Amino acid sequence: MNVEAIIKTKKDIPLEARTIIHLTLVYNKINEEMTVTLKPFGISIQQFNVLRILRGQGDQPANLSTINDRMVTKMSNTTRLVDKLLAKNYVVRNVCPQNRRKVEIKITSKGLEVLNEIDGIKFEMEKNILANFTAAELKELNSLLDKF
Repeated sequence: MNVEAIIKTKKDIPLEARTIIHLTLVYNKINEEMTVTLKPFGISIQQFNVLRILRGQGDQPANLSTINDRMVTKMSNTTRLVDKLLAKNYVVRNVCPQNRRKVEIKITSKGLEVLNEIDGIKFEMEKNILANFTAAELKELNSLLDKF
């Protein structure tokens, strides 16, 4: 991907700026592909992330703080994301009778089903996006990105 061609400039872009632009373009491409992948399921990337976190909890419920801490994209509207998943019956929310501030959230069997369905499609999307890379290049890329 030639950054200069994409942003339609003939100027030489300094390496640092070029790198940031490139990373932004790649992020946007991945975000776009993920949004298209999730669209048939009626959930956003952030809702998908919440479902994955809850699946990772196994039988243990999570609270809003735990979910927010584990989000790939940190957000202040975790409550709203959970509310939308509740409306779809993908999660359940239980309020502790002794301490109403303590809220526990668990994924439902319906949430697990949709997540399992998405997993296969998402795997194919990831393979397509990364098709031009060898396994060694992907390891190197991850190693470089770990420097952030």
